[in-house]
Amino acid sequence: MYKSRSQVDNCVRVGVIGYGYWGSKHARVLAGIPGVELMVIESEQDKRCDAATAFPAVHRAACLGEVTDMLDAVVIATPPWSHSSIALQALEAGLHTLVEKPMATSVEDAEALSDAADARGLTLMVGHTFEYHAAVWKIRQIITSGALGRILYVDTARLQSGPGPRKDCNVIWDLAPHDISIASYLLDEFPEAVVARAEYTVGDIQPDVAYLRMEFPHTAAPAFAHVSWLSPVKVRRITVVGDQKMLVYNDLSNDEPINIYDVDVDIADLDGAPLHLLPKIRTDTVASVEVQWKEPLLVQDSHFIDCVRTGRPPESSGERGIGVVRVLVATDDAVAVGTPDAIRPPSVGWIPPTVVDTQAAS
Repeated sequence: MYKSRSQVDNCVRVGVIGYGYWGSKHARVLAGIPGVELMVIESEQDKRCDAATAFPAVHRAACLGEVTDMLDAVVIATPPWSHSSIALQALEAGLHTLVEKPMATSVEDAEALSDAADARGLTLMVGHTFEYHAAVWKIRQIITSGALGRILYVDTARLQSGPGPRKDCNVIWDLAPHDISIASYLLDEFPEAVVARAEYTVGDIQPDVAYLRMEFPHTAAPAFAHVSWLSPVKVRRITVVGDQKMLVYNDLSNDEPINIYDVDVDIADLDGAPLHLLPKIRTDTVASVEVQWKEPLLVQDSHFIDCVRTGRPPESSGERGIGVVRVLVATDDAVAVGTPDAIRPPSVGWIPPTVVDTQAAS
């Protein structure tokens, strides 16, 4: 019986497929993980030359089919429309697979990847990078501790200038997978319905600004997401509002703290109250929670390598990826008809996350 090198000498041979913006980042972090032998697979010659400049000793190939027997695992960082076909090729070749978000552009294709991995006993992991972000872990701990009280809503904003409009996907499929995965992670369940509004503000190729409202089956709190390719400033913000305290995190610098604000009245007592009694935020009692930052991509990819070596189920599993694709597909329907769209329930329920051991990623 053939044994991979990861089974023989603990070396994991990983091919990064696609050497664009994200592929080059994956290559950088994987090259620094002990026991990883890196390969770059890129169809464009000029990008292979870029990889050769950055990693002179790394083997390069033009397509996956040429080198499947030289690999144990792949990281797929190609355009979204190609994710599922390349991932299925890798899984059918017996390769553990980490695929960037979204894992597929249809629920059927996403489920086919999960089935292929399960049938072969392979690791299938999705690049929901913010599930490996120390601040997001900490926010979840704060929520589950009850420190904020009853959660009223979660709000995320992911705004930037560019790259749109893209021809291959709209702003929701490009940016919102992060916000969908963050909201699900924080509230500990998949959404069951979504309302979405998207606008074509520049041209008519793809919507470039959108607003989402997600509803959850057991959490009374909704989650809102604002995504845009057309913003004068870059925004990466998470807000969680409870009936006792409120939390804001701005992910614009590595040393940014989580800020927690007190509410000066009991929101539960405000039903029917006059406007002047609506809650005010006491900014003089802000508590700042410092977070020990580690690069989320490094933590994520280190976790993937650990799962390949040990057989441990990944945190951002194929089932999590399917859950996000379900929401994305539902947003297409919601935008088209202008009414809320129910999300098909998953075949496997939400599996509560655990904090990944990051010591290997230090």
